[in-house]
Amino acid sequence: MYFGSYEHTLDDKGRLMIPRRLKEGLSEGSALYIMKGFEGCIAVYNESEFEKLTKECSQISFNKKNSRTYLRIMLSSVTELNVDKVGRIQIPSATLSKYQIGKQVMIIGVGDHFEIWDLNRFNKYQDEANENFEAIAESLDSQDE
Repeated sequence: MYFGSYEHTLDDKGRLMIPRRLKEGLSEGSALYIMKGFEGCIAVYNESEFEKLTKECSQISFNKKNSRTYLRIMLSSVTELNVDKVGRIQIPSATLSKYQIGKQVMIIGVGDHFEIWDLNRFNKYQDEANENFEAIAESLDSQDE
């Protein structure tokens, strides 16, 4: 399970050192799958979690317009990356540009995957979300009843 937050800097080639805690179970040559996340981040899945995600996707009916749109957007955004010998991934410059991610990033663990955010965007998102954190938590509890 991925959790925690880590502030990092991309190098000039768009390489990102994966935090030690997040690269447990990964070795040189391990594949990671990056894709469009929500709220402007990049979602990153390891091989086993990506397999689970694609299996879930295969259960979504392609007969519904919203389903087709979701599957097309999400799956067309996937890029497979390999971890290098020092534990880095190189994020394509087109991907960084598309999601407006600068050199300063925040990496956060969110359970079955981790996310890469532009640091300023994440700070803004977190400030806004923190204002309603208790109400959000309460609404989740009421959905379980």
